[in-house]
Amino acid sequence: MIKTGAKQMIKPAIPRNELERLASLEEAGIFNTSPEAEFDNITKLASFICKTPVSLISLVGESEQYFKSRYGTEIYGSSREISFCAHAILKPKQLMVVNDTRLDERFKDNPFTLDENNPVQFYAGMPLVDHHGFALGTLCVLDTKPNKLDKEQKIALKALAKHVEVLFELRRKNKHLEQIEKELKEHNTALKDFAGVVSHDMKMPLANMIITADILKAKYGDQLGKEGLKYLKNLKNAGLNLSDYINSLLTHYESNDTSDLKKQEFDLHHMLEEIIDLFNISDNVDINLPNENIIIQSNRAALEQIFLNLLSNSLKYNESEKIVIDIDFRQTPDFYYFSISDNGIGIPQDKQEEIFQIFTTLAVTDRKGNKGNGIGLSTVKRLVKNLGGNIKVNSQPGQGTQFTFSAKRNL
Repeated sequence: MIKTGAKQMIKPAIPRNELERLASLEEAGIFNTSPEAEFDNITKLASFICKTPVSLISLVGESEQYFKSRYGTEIYGSSREISFCAHAILKPKQLMVVNDTRLDERFKDNPFTLDENNPVQFYAGMPLVDHHGFALGTLCVLDTKPNKLDKEQKIALKALAKHVEVLFELRRKNKHLEQIEKELKEHNTALKDFAGVVSHDMKMPLANMIITADILKAKYGDQLGKEGLKYLKNLKNAGLNLSDYINSLLTHYESNDTSDLKKQEFDLHHMLEEIIDLFNISDNVDINLPNENIIIQSNRAALEQIFLNLLSNSLKYNESEKIVIDIDFRQTPDFYYFSISDNGIGIPQDKQEEIFQIFTTLAVTDRKGNKGNGIGLSTVKRLVKNLGGNIKVNSQPGQGTQFTFSAKRNL
């Protein structure tokens, strides 16, 4: 029986690339899947070569580790906080060997080490790295007593781990091909419906608005005065900007996969300011842009729709007298990172996964008493995925919400 006593246990750190690592794990399509003979043969062989009673192919998820294959144990997984493998993936290129877990500061107070019946007193794990370079988990061997591996055993364990990585990559590619085939079948129908709705329900009214603004200026310009002409100009410009935005979205949806996404270079602040202008916000709203303005290169139409949806939610679902929204940005050689934080009503913990599912809505209304349609955040998640990134939400009811998402720089 595992002890969860009073001693302080050292929890594994979170990798800096955690968002991308989790996205890659989801892309691989192997987490919480049925046992497979190809993987089970490898764990049996690893246990035989290393002369240990237990061998595992462990995958480290956001809050738990799952054993894709297990030999010598009936346990399917555990909390990530007590996972040995969660420590091992912090150094993706190194085999982690702990000859006696009772003597290691990281593991001496771990529940697995303190288990009275089947303690883990020896651990050796080789990280399993995918095509992005992210460590998804490990191939590991365990013993109930202190142990060690000789040089040949270490070489063999590393070689077996490489074989697991090859199987993971084949699984990922097959899953990707199946998904492309499915999306292509759905794409034509969905695109026709979308284009028809947008063209009829949005583009024509916008065109009428722009033409009407020109007619009003031509017929009544001398009666409107300087202030009236200014408002008329703003009305026309808003219509033109929104029309251009719709055209960009149509171009985006005509793309079958991320390889067709068109990148362009643009000013981040300028893009955000144009989006904010569409909301016509009041004086009780502060939207703070990133401190550093920068020129980025990405798919502008996709980013515009992401920000439009997230900012709209921050404004609508907010009961504060003073609405404050903070937009932050940072970048690495491989990714752009964005976050939008607000002081709104927040999202319950048990609903934070559901909100990204299409047509799923919370049982709440916005500031005007309207209920959402459950499409916006599912669209956001799809767009972020198309940009090669991942999105997460951190929220507490009554304390605001923060959405964090990434976009790959080299699509």
